[in-house]
Amino acid sequence: MSTSETILKIAKETILIESQAIENLSELLDSNFSDAVELIYRSKGRVIITGIGKSAIIANKIVATLNSTGTPSIFMHAADAIHGDLGLILEDDVVICISKSGNTPEIKVLVPLIKNGPNKMIAITANPKSFLGTNADHVLNTFVEKEACPNNLAPTTSTTAQLVIGDALAICLLELRGFSSKDFAKYHPGGSLGKKLYLRVHDLSSQNLKPEVSPETDIKKVIIEITEKMLGVTAVIENNNIIGIITDGDLRRMLTRSNDISSLTARDIMTTNPKRIEHNAMAVDAMEVMETFGISQLLVEEDGRYAGVVHLHDLIKEGII
Repeated sequence: MSTSETILKIAKETILIESQAIENLSELLDSNFSDAVELIYRSKGRVIITGIGKSAIIANKIVATLNSTGTPSIFMHAADAIHGDLGLILEDDVVICISKSGNTPEIKVLVPLIKNGPNKMIAITANPKSFLGTNADHVLNTFVEKEACPNNLAPTTSTTAQLVIGDALAICLLELRGFSSKDFAKYHPGGSLGKKLYLRVHDLSSQNLKPEVSPETDIKKVIIEITEKMLGVTAVIENNNIIGIITDGDLRRMLTRSNDISSLTARDIMTTNPKRIEHNAMAVDAMEVMETFGISQLLVEEDGRYAGVVHLHDLIKEGII
């Protein structure tokens, strides 16, 4: 077997081991999970998620997912917690503690300190009978048969299971809260996902120049307008209404058809009934129209009047494509 074949074999085995573990994970769900979700949903406080080692890294990711889907959360490192960070925990907060074994020294020190307060504690552990499991109010079982590591040592399958349980919590809470795409955009204004949900056509077209000519504009002035406005296109306007469009492609086709262009006007070479979009439409809708019709520009209208141009490059620049 070649080196390449060996690498692919190992990779496929790793994925298969982890996928089977995730499939088995669904069979471990019980009332503890639904009770944990309801506890968090009804809580007036935040979710404090703690762990150590690889579990701490997973905890950070779960915190990020919960925060972005409407459940305020904070990460607290288990080692730092016993050296002052316990002050992060407020009276109404729910604590989630993540540990595969549930018996690490830091967890054994931390758990009684949390139990001394009024806070409810949820355990995510592969060992429900561990110190953590037996002291938690709700236990989410993430037992896995083996790690993907051939020595069954490096946290791989177990951390994947922890992550999946965290995602399941987040999605259940999202559904219970009726968290919508508009809510998602509010928490993701800077990312491409958020922009797809809140960015509108006028946000882009308003930054562009507004090329336009009349039907009787001569070809030289049409070329100058397209060149100066730098969008590769101009609208043809009559009585404040769009009646056509002229693109760079139209100009090239004109030159292949005509030896004498001196007498031609915009009306002679324009494309009638051009594709257009309302100024308050979502930018992602403009992208879909461009993809459907294989075009790079769309004319923008506001209340039936010409309002500008949105270009494919605008969408690329904003990360929507």
